[in-house]
Amino acid sequence: MEPPSFLTRSKSDDSFLSILSTREEKALLPAPVHQKPKIRVRTLLGHCLYRRVILWSAGILFLLCLALSSPGGHQRRQRIMELVDFSHQDATSSGGEGEATMVGKETEGVVFVVSTGDAQQVPVQGEHMPTWLRFRHLDGFFNGLKALVPASEHVAEYPKKSGEATPFPLTLSYTGLPTPTPYVARPDYESPEYTSQYHAVEKCYLDKERRIPVPDLYAYNGVVQGQPEPAMGSRSLLGLRDDVCFDRFGRYGPYGLGYGFEEGGAFVGTDTEQEGSGTVWEKTGKINYENMDWGDAQTRCYELNKKRFAEPAAPTKTAAASSKLHQRSFLRNERQKISRTAVIIRAYVGFQWTQHTILNFRALISELSLKSGGEYAVHFLLHVRNNNEAIWADPMTAQRILDENIPQEFHGLCTLWSEAQMRLYYPGKFGGSFQNPSGGDIHGVYRSAHFPLQHFAMEHPEYEHFWNWELDMRWLGDYYELFNRLSAWAREQPRNELWERSAKYYIPSYHGSWDDFTSLVHNETLQSGRQAIYGPAQFPGRQPLRSELRGESFMPPNCDPNNRYNPECGKGEEADLITLNPLFDTENSGWVFSTDVTGYKRSLPLPPRRCSIITASRLSRRLLNVMHEETWRLKHTMFAEMYPATMALHHGLKAVYAPHPVYLDREWEIEEIDKAFNGGRDHTAGGHGSPYDLNNEHNHKGSSWYYNSEFAGLLWRRWLGYAQFDGRGTNGGRSGEGQLRGGKEDEERGDGTGRLCLRSMLVHPIKWEHPSELD
Repeated sequence: MEPPSFLTRSKSDDSFLSILSTREEKALLPAPVHQKPKIRVRTLLGHCLYRRVILWSAGILFLLCLALSSPGGHQRRQRIMELVDFSHQDATSSGGEGEATMVGKETEGVVFVVSTGDAQQVPVQGEHMPTWLRFRHLDGFFNGLKALVPASEHVAEYPKKSGEATPFPLTLSYTGLPTPTPYVARPDYESPEYTSQYHAVEKCYLDKERRIPVPDLYAYNGVVQGQPEPAMGSRSLLGLRDDVCFDRFGRYGPYGLGYGFEEGGAFVGTDTEQEGSGTVWEKTGKINYENMDWGDAQTRCYELNKKRFAEPAAPTKTAAASSKLHQRSFLRNERQKISRTAVIIRAYVGFQWTQHTILNFRALISELSLKSGGEYAVHFLLHVRNNNEAIWADPMTAQRILDENIPQEFHGLCTLWSEAQMRLYYPGKFGGSFQNPSGGDIHGVYRSAHFPLQHFAMEHPEYEHFWNWELDMRWLGDYYELFNRLSAWAREQPRNELWERSAKYYIPSYHGSWDDFTSLVHNETLQSGRQAIYGPAQFPGRQPLRSELRGESFMPPNCDPNNRYNPECGKGEEADLITLNPLFDTENSGWVFSTDVTGYKRSLPLPPRRCSIITASRLSRRLLNVMHEETWRLKHTMFAEMYPATMALHHGLKAVYAPHPVYLDREWEIEEIDKAFNGGRDHTAGGHGSPYDLNNEHNHKGSSWYYNSEFAGLLWRRWLGYAQFDGRGTNGGRSGEGQLRGGKEDEERGDGTGRLCLRSMLVHPIKWEHPSELD
């Protein structure tokens, strides 16, 4: 049965930056083994009738001769079919990537030898190529559930200390597929500890009749043997569990993966290996999502629990006023009320929705909004690209756009916007830009994606924080755990040297503990001769906000203006900005949009700027208020990834880079990671030598979290159960090349280790998931 189609594929969503990056990379990376044809289709479809007849006739004859005479034609056709059917694998190979050598004939009660597969590595040829292409590919990512061991017995393939011998091959006994258990990342809402401090949480349901509870996702206790540790960032530092792993059925099975449309499922996953998957439906059964209305479910959940939540804050509330408000309920010995957070998914007309995409957002809404009793709310902010559409004047027009672009189950969560609306909301002349590399309009989404987010925040005072999220991001784990732990960790970070710590990647195998890293940053700051950032930035041409004119400050009460090294300053203060990549200094960084700064006097030097690549971040209401005022009153703005961080810098708000786990696909030398990713000024990610320089961005291609990553998609699709070309070759390896690995037949092999089970991680970008999407 074919999955339903919601809309036609978008022709192209290539951005100026992606085009420019590709152009730069051609000069830095080796050429792909398989060159794309240079002939354009429109050349064969020219206006001349005779040319079309001659060329098409010649082409057909050539293809017929080629098909009949070429011995390799069948092999090429077979290669494509292998990717679609997910089933090709050389059953005689052993000891390679994601494979295990089995001793014995039966599946259970035998010994596996888990190898890193050094024999499968392709020797790299070529003198002039980036250093990272010469490193060996890691194989431990692709070991499966049969290699699950307790976390205490886990031995990581990577990283290893300099000179340390490899622990592989490892042997382990397999006695049967383990059983997953429900994974709960939220507090125990019924415990005395919770109910003594907060209002009780009313249970939410998917249906109005309150018969279908929100399902749990499932996890396996343990870690797959040999799986690498993250090269950058840390789970344990952020409070994320690192002793469990998730397979595709435990993660998405509760939301429709693995069963067909006739049962209300998503159909996808039925074409992959499924041993033991039925456990995830034993408690709830296979939930029928056919007539699901997530907007209605989210509203009902909030109405049940609205007594739990604080009243909307005043638009200009500063740190001191916020602190007094929270103290009142404590002094009256009342149950504390909590603030709400909105998760804003940036969508656009023309996006191709797939069943995998739907599964992801079912999971996000369930885990964040419904399971939390309304603490979070999910909204889709749909960009209507045609400015002539009457989306406010005519409800039928708005409904048509929803019908054509958004699955019906999400209609109730959508807010439509257009660039024409932003021109009305932020009218007037903005003044010149220092530079405009993309050539885009100041109200355009590419340069000013923050405009509709600012507008949304002004229209929704019920939320205290706003996560800015994208359609092509995936979290392998419980969404509540991710957002809750990031928030809690950021809250406890002191403000002293916070900008400096946030300006570089944390590499545990190189830097040591977080305390070691903090000490290192302190010493590097002293050695740099630069004063640590503390409070609002001062620079020529700075214009104050209205609240600053009234003498108000965003610095919390426990911060001494005369002691910038107070270790308690900012502890317990909610972060105004949480980013998922370092907050780097764009000056001389080589980042292409560093000088896309608008509305400031160009006779003066550029104002100081900070940026975090990838717009995914959490912004506080007061930061968005600052951005809004700077935009409408002072006519200031900057490129979307630079504006929030720079406004926090200029006005003394709390900004934090949360070092979540990021993986590399190769066995980098530890020192080389620091050189590549912290190779900027003063050993940071900013300034000259930045990893965000167009000449350096290729280093991110083998990472699990960056807009140009190739590894993120490969690993994600392998985890979903689909065969992928492993990207290995004599030229260092490129996406879509090498040997086909993984897939249904590979995971079902008796001498294999089964389907993948990975620990929680963020992956981006995920541009396609099911092989049929390549048609």
